[in-house]
Amino acid sequence: MEINFSGLLPEALLVDLPEIDAQHEEIFHRIESLKTACFEISYVPIAEFDALFEYFAMHFATEERIAEEAGLEFSEHKKIHEDTLRMLRRALAEVRSKGRDAHSFLRYCEYWFERHIAEDDRLFISTLQSSAFNRSRNLRHAAGRPRLSAQA
Repeated sequence: MEINFSGLLPEALLVDLPEIDAQHEEIFHRIESLKTACFEISYVPIAEFDALFEYFAMHFATEERIAEEAGLEFSEHKKIHEDTLRMLRRALAEVRSKGRDAHSFLRYCEYWFERHIAEDDRLFISTLQSSAFNRSRNLRHAAGRPRLSAQA
């Protein structure tokens, strides 16, 4: 899978899982596009805000699918996703009713998402990669292949 990065996803936030990195890049791209649109036009493009919310939901579902396929315990991370979607839904309703500034909503989304990737997603990907390594090592051992060890 080829990933076209626009440079909005900082290299420090890459998690080395192409599907997830591509979605992270897309979320940053959507946030930046909305920030630009809000500065250039006199109204808030609510349909695009709704699309950002839906993309967050789709991205979270992707992470949950990957965790399930790997057999990982994901309930704490999933709860973070659920809480985030609830918070975003409330905040977006405030943007719609003009009770919250669109720019502050977008700045918060960007800040929250950077922190989520750096802390929560990195831990998830680390566990996923460790789990995959352990499964493949156990399969090789079960198949009679020699295991590498420090004692040769």
